[in-house]
Amino acid sequence: MQYVQKKSESFARSMRAIAFIALTLCVTCAYSASKTVLVLGDSLSAEYGLSRGTGWVPLLEKRLKEENIDARVVNASISGETTSGGRARLPALLDQHHPSIVIIELGGNDGLRGLPLASTESNLRAMVTAAQRANARVLLVGMQIPPNYGREYTQKFAALYSQVAKSSKVPLVPFLLADVADRTDLFQADRIHPTAAAQPIMLNNVWPQLKVLLTK
Repeated sequence: MQYVQKKSESFARSMRAIAFIALTLCVTCAYSASKTVLVLGDSLSAEYGLSRGTGWVPLLEKRLKEENIDARVVNASISGETTSGGRARLPALLDQHHPSIVIIELGGNDGLRGLPLASTESNLRAMVTAAQRANARVLLVGMQIPPNYGREYTQKFAALYSQVAKSSKVPLVPFLLADVADRTDLFQADRIHPTAAAQPIMLNNVWPQLKVLLTK
């Protein structure tokens, strides 16, 4: 009888050990699961005027490999895209790619076209909400426009990104072109689109906030 009891206790200990190992493996798998980063942007993210593979989004893919972060990048950026266009395209992209993180880099073309700020803000909020409902974390990338559009418009345009980020409780990159916008040598002949030399700077502007989301 004592022998049977010892065998039973030994069996129970073995089962508890197996259960613990299985649970540990599940937690590890969940932590290290590959993530998908969806970039929804305009020409600044679509490598306009650049050789393929030199834009900040392809450089992001290289950075992820260097950092040993298991994530793939889907670049859904289109030159000339507005927040209205991004809002219309996002639902299908979410269904197709099931991203863990959505980077929204839109609004610059709205500003350059002088579109109503209320419309731009509404579209940004709708995109953030759609991504969150799809269980994706969101990184909002801010933009600024030249002062020749008028002081009031340019100030309100820049401020709307922080307003959306704060109310939606998402992290914000204040200005994608920080440390680039004031250097004419970092722009192509059109004076609108950054050169290849500017792309690492743009990535460094995005990376700190993005890395936090990737490691959560």
